[in-house]
Amino acid sequence: MTTLQLEICAETLQACVAAREGGADRIELCSDLVEGGVTPSHGLIRRAMLESKLPVHVMLRPRAGDFVYSPAEFDVICSDLEHAGQLGAAGVVCGMLREDNTVDEERMAQLVKLAGQMEVTFHRAFDDAPNLVKALESVIGCGCRRLLTSGGKASASEGQGTLSALAQQAAGRIRIAAGGGITVGIAASLLARARVDLHTSLRRRLVDDAERDVNTVANGEPPLALQASDVRALSAVIASAR
Repeated sequence: MTTLQLEICAETLQACVAAREGGADRIELCSDLVEGGVTPSHGLIRRAMLESKLPVHVMLRPRAGDFVYSPAEFDVICSDLEHAGQLGAAGVVCGMLREDNTVDEERMAQLVKLAGQMEVTFHRAFDDAPNLVKALESVIGCGCRRLLTSGGKASASEGQGTLSALAQQAAGRIRIAAGGGITVGIAASLLARARVDLHTSLRRRLVDDAERDVNTVANGEPPLALQASDVRALSAVIASAR
């Protein structure tokens, strides 16, 4: 039986360290989470691996917006994939669609081949597909080893039924990771219905002086940050479902 994993989506070194201290299994590294995440810098990738000592999976997304890429943008994605591999990333995370929002199988298959031993995750671009059943078969056919999805909904909580159905359809051919608003409560409910990995940033506003020493914000508003204690609580939920 596949061991369930907790992946933390991180855009800062502080989050990478908190993920490690809280017992996360892996990190999805990106920049600009406000825009859904884009490709992180060379320096961030390198330091994230050093600081976290966890498998780091690098987001490949050259810009915010849709997931239909021009030939030039695809070339950037391929170059960034090669660069992530040279830095020692455990995997990459990408999602490419055609104009009709179906999975761009040809390009994704090229990425999988280029990735070699690195794991390729197809991210939540999947949720824009018009038919998730067909899209899952396309993602599997491309050779991706993992799929991140909220079940076609805005959050994993809303998509629980579809997530469960997708996990059954996958039947061990690909790992399914649920993402989108994952909390301890939602995790317990979801894992009772489906054996899926969990993906979350778990960021929250820092509320006291002990927490706020991690970062400061010019306007005095508490910053969003990840706390190891929150990761630990979610790790415990997964451990009980393993």
